[in-house]
Amino acid sequence: MRTIKNIKARQILDSRGNPTIEVDVITSGNILGRASIPSGSSKGENESFELRDKNKDFYFGKSVLKAVENVNNIISPELIGKSVLDQFNIDKLMIELDGTKDKRRLGANSILAVSISIAKAASKELEIPIYKYIGGLRNNILPIPLVNVINGGKHSNTSIAFQEFMIVPVKSDSFSEAIQIIHRVFNNLKNILNKKGFSTNVGDEGGFSPNVDNIETVLDLILESIHLSNYDPYDDIGIAIDCASSELYDNGMYNYSKFKKRNNTEINTNNNILKSREEHIEYLSFLVKKYPIISIEDGIDQNDWKGWKLLTDEIGNKIQLVGDDLFVTKVEKLKKGVKNKIANSILIKINQVGTLTETIETINFANKNKYKNIISHRSGETEDTFISDLSVAFNIEQIKIGSICRTERTSKYNQLFRIEEEIGKYSTYSKWKY
Repeated sequence: MRTIKNIKARQILDSRGNPTIEVDVITSGNILGRASIPSGSSKGENESFELRDKNKDFYFGKSVLKAVENVNNIISPELIGKSVLDQFNIDKLMIELDGTKDKRRLGANSILAVSISIAKAASKELEIPIYKYIGGLRNNILPIPLVNVINGGKHSNTSIAFQEFMIVPVKSDSFSEAIQIIHRVFNNLKNILNKKGFSTNVGDEGGFSPNVDNIETVLDLILESIHLSNYDPYDDIGIAIDCASSELYDNGMYNYSKFKKRNNTEINTNNNILKSREEHIEYLSFLVKKYPIISIEDGIDQNDWKGWKLLTDEIGNKIQLVGDDLFVTKVEKLKKGVKNKIANSILIKINQVGTLTETIETINFANKNKYKNIISHRSGETEDTFISDLSVAFNIEQIKIGSICRTERTSKYNQLFRIEEEIGKYSTYSKWKY
């Protein structure tokens, strides 16, 4: 019987240099499963609880020593001797051990690190890839990458109101070819920024962070890089944006100038930087008509369900509308969206919900109700590549990893290269469906 012999947690650093938790699970066969947990800067208020120490003398309050202690002293004794193959019941036990709705007692970061480590150890015990262990044998689809090329909002130090601008290779024959296309556009964008005198420093997720004055200028720069790369907008490459609208929402209005204070740049968005719900939706609709935008994430504030309904009715039959802060990877939130016909896709972030079992439940519910799943990283990442395997495990057709620089991002792309090679001639590259 393949049982858990030891569980050991420690504090490490993420891509922003902040502490996070890493967990080792050792089996009776001396097999190691290791996982580390990312962290977001732009968080939905209904995400499961990330436990930090809040002692200002240690990492400005961001240390996770209590989370480490909870794994070593509370979770570990309960799991020693249990079968490493019993993922569902182990996750269920940890949820019950915590006893709170949002995993506040033990910390979702503690629980999730153990949950993923268990799955990794089990796959090694069975000598099969992790994507086959958690997904079964019918997993051969490589996801379309939504690749961050310009960072704004909380992920950069610019005045750009929206948080992410991504390019999407919609007409590739393979994952490898898709990344080659991205590489060309990304580097041509860098050259364009250099020639125009903009900074090519990168933000939290590896996208460039130029000191640009408005959203349309950003989109024009991306469009120019697509043309320079000899690709056609829409046919070859689409644009995806993450508005992170909850960061802009204040007292019923959307404040496009929220990040203006960082410098002296004025944001000129239709000469109106404070927008009502209706004006914000009208502007998003205008952008969709003007640019090859095929996906909008968090177009409306996480609590503005009426606004989400209006946006879905306006453009939900034209493009992909993704709920991130809206759904926070939780079935009960997605059920409300399905019932009210709000959005048509969900972002899957495993640390929003806190266990592998609950993540899979949400993925399956989305599939059942014909909502697209998009596997996603966080802005504060580690070099753990689990989400790459997760995307292939369930034949999920899209993935957000960030840009094609910084090792916490490229490690995940590299894992998908390995999986593509391993599957070989049986691998299939996703086709854009919107």
